[in-house]
Amino acid sequence: MDEAAQAQELVRYILQEIIHRPGTELTPDSPLVSSGLIDSFALVDILVKVEDVTNLRIPAGKIQAKDMDTVNLMLATAKRVGKPRKSK
Repeated sequence: MDEAAQAQELVRYILQEIIHRPGTELTPDSPLVSSGLIDSFALVDILVKVEDVTNLRIPAGKIQAKDMDTVNLMLATAKRVGKPRKSK
């Protein structure tokens, strides 16, 4: 999956599974945490989804809320600190 497809998958997930507000518009650059759309508790679920979408293991200790403020920041952070998942 390319980065644009990853971004769209994350946007879809956040809208459908996290925000639950019909009519909310979201782009890969929409602020999530700083705007109050999502809280820090939701970041845990989103981080798991980022790992699934990117197929990377992301150490939670290496990221901060600011790294998760937009979908594009999430993907950039995953690229920067993520490690390839081991095959089962």
